[in-house]
Amino acid sequence: MTSTAVAGTRTTWTLDPAHTTIEFVAKHMMITTVKGRLAEFAGTIVADEARLEDSTVEVTMQAASLDTRSEQRDAHLRSPDFLDVETYPEVTFRSTGLVGTKESFKLTGDLTIRGTTRPITLDVTFEGEGKDPWGGTRASFSAHGKFDRRDFGLTWNVALETGGILVSNEVKINIEAQAVQQG
Repeated sequence: MTSTAVAGTRTTWTLDPAHTTIEFVAKHMMITTVKGRLAEFAGTIVADEARLEDSTVEVTMQAASLDTRSEQRDAHLRSPDFLDVETYPEVTFRSTGLVGTKESFKLTGDLTIRGTTRPITLDVTFEGEGKDPWGGTRASFSAHGKFDRRDFGLTWNVALETGGILVSNEVKINIEAQAVQQG
């Protein structure tokens, strides 16, 4: 992440919530794309410049911060039919592997939703790095992936008269992240 890294240098970065978006996308009635975001989260990246594959990412998201711009839908998604935020207040991601180059890599990790952990792979693009006006260093990434919500026990659905289902089983994840170097 830092362009002046010495071989073996490890740097720690934290996600900047003001400049990071963690978004999910699902289909409604199989015809409309619905987007939502998890607004409250914290994340840490430990970057190893010499051995990129030894870098790690950990993110904890507050499930109750889910926002789809519809209070009724949000309440249903927070309920036991979906995230059950009273019982499972956090969604977490912990990396288990990284393959590729600094500019473009696959980040594999354990995603935990509703107490169930499954592997997921994100396609990540390094968007750049620079000094901010306050003397800090920031780096930016875009990441994209998908998962089947049923793998996490999120099975609630309604069959449609015209065929298909109310809520798609595939959920896409889109992340635009900015991280600030620590120390």
